[in-house]
Amino acid sequence: MTTDSPSAPTSRRRRGFLIFLRDVLIIILIAALVSFVVKTFVVRSFYIPSASMERTLLIKDRILVDELTPRWTGYERGDVVVFKDPGGWLDPVPQKPAAPPLVQAVDWVLNVVGISATDAQDHLVKRVIGLPGDHVVCCNALGQITINGAPIDELSYLNLPEGDTAASNEPFDVVVPEGSLWLLGDNRDRSRDARAHQDLPSGGFVPLDNVVGKAFLTTWPLNRMGTIDGHHDTFNGVPDPE
Repeated sequence: MTTDSPSAPTSRRRRGFLIFLRDVLIIILIAALVSFVVKTFVVRSFYIPSASMERTLLIKDRILVDELTPRWTGYERGDVVVFKDPGGWLDPVPQKPAAPPLVQAVDWVLNVVGISATDAQDHLVKRVIGLPGDHVVCCNALGQITINGAPIDELSYLNLPEGDTAASNEPFDVVVPEGSLWLLGDNRDRSRDARAHQDLPSGGFVPLDNVVGKAFLTTWPLNRMGTIDGHHDTFNGVPDPE
């Protein structure tokens, strides 16, 4: 007959705790890996820092962006997209003092799992008006933008001053080059969008390679949770570019 030594129960408890701790760490690592893959290739979270897309998106709204679907379907006129600054769109940001290592580590983890969106400050959000090859002109006698000769009525989503129906007070006449988009904000009088950057080497166009994906859902604040409307019917009458 054998009996356990007095230290045997303690050893078993220690081994049990270590096994439990190992399993928890494995679960956390797997969850972090899955979140990283989802954020990198499927969905990302961003916050809205400016009023350029009001009334569609408000300052401090948090949105989800579909990175995956557009890789196969491409983009449509009306899509609200997030894109990385192609150069010259954003004002230089003063260099902040480096955060303590622990804070940086926590922020990195939150970014990986999609809870934080620190890099949102390097991105912008606008609506697709012109696709590659489109001839986009502002404006006709009614104050409407025309695309390939067809006028579009954007009043359902534009945030304009009372009594103003002009889609833009800045005239333009552009042909969107291949591999690029012409992007405008819904709050036209308060949006430094493609119109304000025509003097840049890019001509105000945004390369498709800079586009992160299509915004499809507002997730915060809770009272604004809902899908983001592409208003695609606005562009139904637009013919293909010649």
